[in-house]
Amino acid sequence: MSHGPSPTTRYPIPGVTRTAFLNTLITNPNIVVGDYTYYDDFENPENFERNVLYHFDFIGDKLIIGKFCSIASDVKFIMNGGNHRTDWFTNYPFPVFGQGWESVMPSEWPHKGDTAIGNDVWIGYGATLMPGVQVGDGAIIAAQSVVTKAVPPYAVVGGNPAQIIRYRFDEATIETLLTIQWWHWDIEKITRHLPAICGSDLQALQTAT
Repeated sequence: MSHGPSPTTRYPIPGVTRTAFLNTLITNPNIVVGDYTYYDDFENPENFERNVLYHFDFIGDKLIIGKFCSIASDVKFIMNGGNHRTDWFTNYPFPVFGQGWESVMPSEWPHKGDTAIGNDVWIGYGATLMPGVQVGDGAIIAAQSVVTKAVPPYAVVGGNPAQIIRYRFDEATIETLLTIQWWHWDIEKITRHLPAICGSDLQALQTAT
């Protein structure tokens, strides 16, 4: 029995080269992507890393993306290298230019931590995620949204700045789904129980063995 495409397949849809399993494309060790997460790009999915912006090696922040995520074309991640000091009287980064200006180099620049995307997250076309944002499992980010703060699990957010539009399920269902964590099952079990995963019968998912 087939258990879907291998997670190491670059182009999992036969004959389609605009959609790729993202972890086969990543070259930056500070970008970590789970199995089966795909990126679809209008031109070339190898564009993904170009859209991870201000991601400087010397800062060391990470972009972490879970399993089974769906990421649309032109999604952008702004990393901590794009931050300026806002507690100074100026926003201008004088010390980085040196030549006498390095005398005001701060001991640290603003750093909001790693950007972490959960599992089974759908990020719509052209969305932008700001530094250090945490996105919960099962969330949906609407097209062209600008995400500036944490997104709860199974929330649907949209706008600039992105706000919660609704939750996909009631609180009890969300709690159960976060307990089940089907995305961590082995792929044989996932394949066996696709009717439950791709359905709305919570009991069937709870009793899957």
